[in-house]
Amino acid sequence: MELKFKNKLCIIGIGGLGRDILCYYLDYIAHDVTNYFTDVCFMVDEEYYKEPTVMDVPVITFKDFDSNEYQVIIAISDPVGRANIVKKLPKHTQYFTFIHPSVIKTKWVEIGEGSIIMAGSILSCNVKIGKHSLLNIHTAIGHDCEIGNFFTAAPGVKVSGNCIIDNFVYLGTNVCIREKLKITNNVVIGMGGVVVKDVVDKGTYIGNPLKKLRG
Repeated sequence: MELKFKNKLCIIGIGGLGRDILCYYLDYIAHDVTNYFTDVCFMVDEEYYKEPTVMDVPVITFKDFDSNEYQVIIAISDPVGRANIVKKLPKHTQYFTFIHPSVIKTKWVEIGEGSIIMAGSILSCNVKIGKHSLLNIHTAIGHDCEIGNFFTAAPGVKVSGNCIIDNFVYLGTNVCIREKLKITNNVVIGMGGVVVKDVVDKGTYIGNPLKKLRG
């Protein structure tokens, strides 16, 4: 069944990512004035509610949220945090897949529901991105890559072709991944990490060449 378009947008989170997305959304509607939301709001947990507006946009809490009115963008960079929000929201919540107009992508790209592709990113041919994933500014994904759900690429990440990245993977700023590699579930790679072989164990990795942190 085709979902009815909801004309209100709810951005969950008022941190830097949430405010960035608001600004990029304004770019989006300036690029295409035929397809936009009539109302936009931020949403936070009650403990984070400090003021009724941020950047002239209303702020609501979860108790005020009506899933029958809004489409949702989850503006939280932590993959597990995004997954927890999805669990918290009603099952029939409709998620907006946001692709900034400056993104370069081929028609042979699949992007999952609720994912966010930020300004300056490049997606080559035969790329698959899972649900609720985030590609921050100037991320590049090479040909024939398959990326799972709840993936985060911080600014400047470079993934070479033919890579497979599983669910709940976080790549820090300027991480580089060699071609034809696999990264398993629940992996964090710190800023500037250089990946030259498969990452087969969950955990946190840093450095060039990459090393796993003990813990």
